[in-house]
This record gives sequence, structure tokens and C-alpha cells, in this order.
Amino acid sequence: MTFALTMLSRRGVLSGSCAAMAALALPMIANAQSYVDENSRVVGGVLGYLGVLPAAMILGHPESHSEATMHGGATARRHQYHLVLALFDAASGARIETARVSVVIMGLGHTGKTRLDLDPMMIADTITWGTFVEFAGRDSYQIIFDVVLPDRAKVIQFPFTYAHSSG
Repeated sequence: MTFALTMLSRRGVLSGSCAAMAALALPMIANAQSYVDENSRVVGGVLGYLGVLPAAMILGHPESHSEATMHGGATARRHQYHLVLALFDAASGARIETARVSVVIMGLGHTGKTRLDLDPMMIADTITWGTFVEFAGRDSYQIIFDVVLPDRAKVIQFPFTYAHSSG
């Protein structure tokens, strides 16, 4: 009987601990849109997520696939990457699907900059914006997205520093 009570107590403690962790984690999961790290920013009530993927990932799609031709199509150039920005309302977590997005990219310690417009993309029934860029060699880049929302007069800027590590 003592063994059964001990096991019940251990189960109770374990169950209680799991319930407490779930209670703490649930708000974090529900408010994941408010999490900010080096690849996300909240500016003016808008949450922006930066994505940088090798463009070669898109080269495997058949020509009939929408991703094969987006942004004019990916090339097999060694240093080409797919730059992506996803936008959300920071308070509600709702995805923002109507915007005009451009980006300025500058290598830190270098002169000159590149300005590009990003295209809206429909992938898995969600809208993000993207373009192909070249990140040659190991360097740090200042990436500043300009986002124009239809209901706002001012441009929202999302600055990121991206440390490119492959060469």
C-alpha cells in the first residue's frame, strides 16, 4: 500500500509538473509571434521574419512549378540566395498579406549598396515576399526592408544584420 501511495505521489508530482510546464509553455506558444531574435523584428506593431535560403533549393522544381519561375527563376550561380520576409500583425499574430516590400543590402565595411523590390509569393496558402540576391563569401550584411502597408502613410523599416558564413 505504501508502494502504491508512493507511485501515486510520484505520478501526481509528475502530472503536476507536466501541467505546470504546459501552462507556462502554452502562452509562449500562443504568443510566439512576439518572440524576437536576430532573424525577427517588431516595428510599428508589425512582426517581420527574415529568411535566407540557398537558391539551389528551388532549382530542383520542374519548370511547371510556380517556385521554379518566381522572381524570374533561380540560377545555378554559386552565391545566389533566396531572401524572404514574412509579415504578421504583432498583436494578433495574423499574417499580413498586402504590402509593398523592397530591400537595401550593404556589405558591412564595403561601399555601395543594392536596392531590390521583393515579389509577393504564395507558398502553402500563405503570402511572403522574396527575391534572389548574391552573398559572395563570408561577410556581414546590413539588410533593411522597407514595407509599405496600404493603411499606413509611413514606410516601416526592418533592419537586420546578416552574417553570411559560407563562401
